[in-house]
Amino acid sequence: MRYITFALAKGRLAKKTMSLLEEIGIFCEEMKDENTRKLIFTNEKLGLRFFLAKASDVPTYVEYGAADIGVVGKDTILEEGRKLYEVLDLGFGRCRMCVAGPKEAKELLMHKALIRVGSKYPAIAKDYFYHKKHQTVEIIKLNGSVELAPIVGLSEVIVDIVETGSTLKENGLEVLETICECSARMVVNEVSMKMEQERITKIITDLKALITERQA
Repeated sequence: MRYITFALAKGRLAKKTMSLLEEIGIFCEEMKDENTRKLIFTNEKLGLRFFLAKASDVPTYVEYGAADIGVVGKDTILEEGRKLYEVLDLGFGRCRMCVAGPKEAKELLMHKALIRVGSKYPAIAKDYFYHKKHQTVEIIKLNGSVELAPIVGLSEVIVDIVETGSTLKENGLEVLETICECSARMVVNEVSMKMEQERITKIITDLKALITERQA
């Protein structure tokens, strides 16, 4: 039996995914050791392997078949634009992808003015402004605290993930438009879905039943 390999986005997402998997009988004791230096964790009995990766790398590992299954945020899936199957909304890590800025920037969005947009998500920003709003903008790729961009005059607005909105509020910014809802999603490699259909479908079906039960 070949391994089915999971690539999980490091941090909270991985922890929540593992506790969800445990509820359907999938365990990996090795991962619970906080001090381990291991990169790959296995459950020989179930024929499963797990590794943790930077969120933005998870879709790449899945597309190229280094992982059969991945768990990562919808924001990352949209930004990376990889070829894979998105099979399940796991229902946690909920947030929104938004256009935010100072209140007065709403006018610029309404009149489709030529503005600068700061974002860690240039692909999502480009798709939204060019294909959905049909507004020409200059997109500036940032890696750190994007909230800073409109405050110091680098951009008029930002495109970013918003959970509670408190960071925006503290910095005199607000949500101006919502692009989409995001949460943790399960993705599957296209070839793996054919080669290991039975085993992968069982995992998806069991998780789906558990999530449905929780929502009931």
